[in-house]
Amino acid sequence: MGLFIADIGTGSGCIAITLAKELPQAQIFASDISAEALVVARRNAEKHSVCARVHFIESNLFDRLSLAGARYVLPSEGPASLFRIPEEPTRFDLIVSNPPYIGRREEPSLAREVREHEPSVALYGGEEGYEFYAGLIAQSAERLRPGGLLILELGHDSLPAVQPLLEPPLWTNVGVTNDLAGIPRVISAERA
Repeated sequence: MGLFIADIGTGSGCIAITLAKELPQAQIFASDISAEALVVARRNAEKHSVCARVHFIESNLFDRLSLAGARYVLPSEGPASLFRIPEEPTRFDLIVSNPPYIGRREEPSLAREVREHEPSVALYGGEEGYEFYAGLIAQSAERLRPGGLLILELGHDSLPAVQPLLEPPLWTNVGVTNDLAGIPRVISAERA
């Protein structure tokens, strides 16, 4: 059996699709709170011929990924999109997420094309922008196998609020990767 991977807040599906292409033995659970985003993500997965291994589920974080035996079908999709969650809640080898991380207080400073055309649920992670991480990290700790990895994209100023959430005894081997501008952009941790 291959790897079990969760992409939480998949949006257009680019992370899930890339992982499916790079890891052909992996089964990927791509969840999003937005049914509209999942329709786009599924269309993108079809373009890249990975639909058989990327399972799209409308869910707030892990809420619907933990309902044993539940069935999900995307709006306007046929029987091929029907997918059964395993009887036991899935334990993942890898959880990735590019969560909403912009603070509501930053809304007036966003470019107009972002502010007016991107769904707010995909942009705002709370008043400060980092509030979303606490629930995501807590639920990820429950759903990762021991030794499993959590990889999260960070907002430009969220590292000081997020890094303390990844401390022992639950987490080990925490690493931070900067983007090309030197801003901490990705944080990873191993489930102890």
